Amino acid sequence: MVRIIPAAVVVALVAATAQAHFVFVVPAKDAKSVTVVFSEDTEPDEAVDIGKVAGLKLTGRFAGGKEAAVEYKAGKHSLTAELAQADPQCVYGTVTYGLMSKKDAKPTLLVYHPKAVFAGCDPKFAVLGEKAVLEVVPTPAAGKTKFQLLAQGKPVAEAEGSVLLPDGKKEKVKTDKDGYTAAFDQTGRYAVWLRQVETKAGEHDGKKYEEVRHYATLVTDAPAKGK
Repeated sequence: MVRIIPAAVVVALVAATAQAHFVFVVPAKDAKSVTVVFSEDTEPDEAVDIGKVAGLKLTGRFAGGKEAAVEYKAGKHSLTAELAQADPQCVYGTVTYGLMSKKDAKPTLLVYHPKAVFAGCDPKFAVLGEKAVLEVVPTPAAGKTKFQLLAQGKPVAEAEGSVLLPDGKKEKVKTDKDGYTAAFDQTGRYAVWLRQVETKAGEHDGKKYEEVRHYATLVTDAPAKGK
């Protein structure tokens, strides 16, 4: 039996899917390339067309803080980019996804700010500062790792999000008055997203919105203790 789903339900389902997915920049183990996914985790989602975030602009920061545009190739479910320069510190970017519109909710513009910080990165090069609309910064904390959310270099308090831990579990988080999450003691790869909602009206592709949801993401590796 074939069920016909009302158009209104389809729109709601699409919006819910978009909200549950995030743009992650995922470094290769050899630090010579990155893969960009639009997914719930750091693996490509084969049910999602990467063309949804095709407007992404990427920049790499390398040894000494030197920056250069990162060109990528588009696949069906991911973007891949070879890093032409050695000793990458971080790769970051921004992409406007578009409008999310739900019944009984404000029309909302979604903007993603992904970043990857490579293992061994000089801490001063992991922070974009005033140039970044929103970013997540990894911070060592007494043998553990916590994450700070910054908007143009300033801490964002009470921001909500989630941390994908190295063991595969997820934990919901909320930043404190200084923009920090709780500290985590696992070593290995973390994927983080944190959200800031901006009450700002505007127009995108001829459609009006009443607020902007910024999502900052981070993929980074916490070293083993003593390293």
